[in-house]
Amino acid sequence: MSFEVNGRVVLITGGGGFLALEFARALGRAGALPVLADINLGSADANAAELGAEGLEVLSLQVDLTKPEETARLVDTVIERLGRLDGLLNSAAIDPKFEPGSAEVEAAGFEHYPLEQWNQSLEVNLSGTFLITQAATRHFLAQDRGIIVNVASIYGMSGPDQRLYAEGEVLPPPVYKPVDYSVTKSALYGFTRYLAAYFAGTGVRANTVTFGGINHGHDEGFRERYARRVPMGRMGEPAEVGGVMVFLFSEASSYMTGSNVVVDGGWTAW
Repeated sequence: MSFEVNGRVVLITGGGGFLALEFARALGRAGALPVLADINLGSADANAAELGAEGLEVLSLQVDLTKPEETARLVDTVIERLGRLDGLLNSAAIDPKFEPGSAEVEAAGFEHYPLEQWNQSLEVNLSGTFLITQAATRHFLAQDRGIIVNVASIYGMSGPDQRLYAEGEVLPPPVYKPVDYSVTKSALYGFTRYLAAYFAGTGVRANTVTFGGINHGHDEGFRERYARRVPMGRMGEPAEVGGVMVFLFSEASSYMTGSNVVVDGGWTAW
């Protein structure tokens, strides 16, 4: 019974993404009501429609997380329309991807990485998360309960292995995963620990989930190279990311705050 999330409303940022789809699917199947929020309303609507076709109740809303008035309005809208807000799942992030052989690869190198791109990632991945969490926790404190989960990456715990993205695994490799992604994902765990300590003695708790690589149309060569780096010998599958969210948004995790739950097939164990 402690794993039940029946009736709980969970706001998911980055709601148009493929991971958010799986988070919402798992929570919805467990009885929660997911709210998918994204700056691209079309993508959030598409995810909501896919889940709706499976018989799940899902709400999709638009938000620009970098604007404090919009984050505050989003929380108010969720409460007005659904009558409650129990959890916040911070999944929104800019994840720069540079294809092998593209002209962008050279510019992705640290020595020449553009300040504009760096600032944009900080604004969305960190400031946006800060603003929506501020808005949600004002409500959580008023009701003396609320759960926050921040989505991080193994590249926030260890530097990206750039060899994975190029045939031949040459050294030094070109840069396909830039510096801003690692820095912002690493900072999310610091943010989580701050929240856990700050809200001590209240009913508000915060945790991080750190994911390894999840298969999403990656080519066979990349999957093979990645598999060699993982004790479990493969990438994660989309259906494997949702269970941890059901756990963290249920009372089964009631004695957890400030934690980093790593779901990476063992990547960080080697």
